[in-house]
Amino acid sequence: MRLASYSIGDVPFWGAVAEGGMIALSPEFPQWPTLRSVIAAGALSEVAEAARGRAVTHPDGSFRWEIPVPDPEKILCVGVNFPDRNAEYKDGTDAPPHMSLFIRFPRSFVGHEVPLTRPPETPQLDYEGEIAVIIGRGGRRIAEADALNHIAALTLCNEGTLRDWVRHAKFNVTQGKNWDGSGAMGPWLVPFTDPAQITDVALRTRVNGETRQDDRTGRMLFPVARQIAYISTFTTLVPGDIIVTGTPTGAGARFDPPRYLVPGDVVEVEAEGIGLLRNGVVDE
Repeated sequence: MRLASYSIGDVPFWGAVAEGGMIALSPEFPQWPTLRSVIAAGALSEVAEAARGRAVTHPDGSFRWEIPVPDPEKILCVGVNFPDRNAEYKDGTDAPPHMSLFIRFPRSFVGHEVPLTRPPETPQLDYEGEIAVIIGRGGRRIAEADALNHIAALTLCNEGTLRDWVRHAKFNVTQGKNWDGSGAMGPWLVPFTDPAQITDVALRTRVNGETRQDDRTGRMLFPVARQIAYISTFTTLVPGDIIVTGTPTGAGARFDPPRYLVPGDVVEVEAEGIGLLRNGVVDE
């Protein structure tokens, strides 16, 4: 069962994704106003069961997709996490012993089928297809051997980046990673029940039907279990936290000349067993 957040006008809902639309569940569970609170209560299975045999309440076309967890405490992103990505930097160095990390704000993401926004300050809007893991059981100093047991669900992410703005300062990329509506997340949450869902799955990004990124999570320099263990060393992970796990080579900035996104483009991020996240591009 896939669970999603969506809205009709200014009214937020969450529910189960069904053939032809959504089955609203949030009115039935007012004690859990968002999917983050469902995750914190350990109730994903309970709400999914409640959707069985129910009819669609909101047909396709009547709602707007939102990011699945609209109110996470933290969104942490792992950078340079595939071998070819490290080589892209052409600095002659081997992969570092520790992962690169940065944070993103929820407002920097839109949901499935909602256009990414290219701001007037720069034309260098780029795509980065990734898998995101949603923490279900929090903790501090989580052992790597136990780390996957802390995952509640998986989703997809287009970690959209304004390339010149990540170079505005010497040590950080925050400015280029947090423009309003520059990235996307969704469409839904897929409950995590088996390590095989993340350990070696295909991840692809297409722009206007052309495959630009194509790799497997089994080639990550820092596998998801290690990400959770490392991050939880310095910060307490809580239910609903999101870890965006890294993008393969093939982003637009790496072409010569660069191939940045322009209005009218359509970006699709797809991973086997999770689904497909699709977004257009518009100017602000």
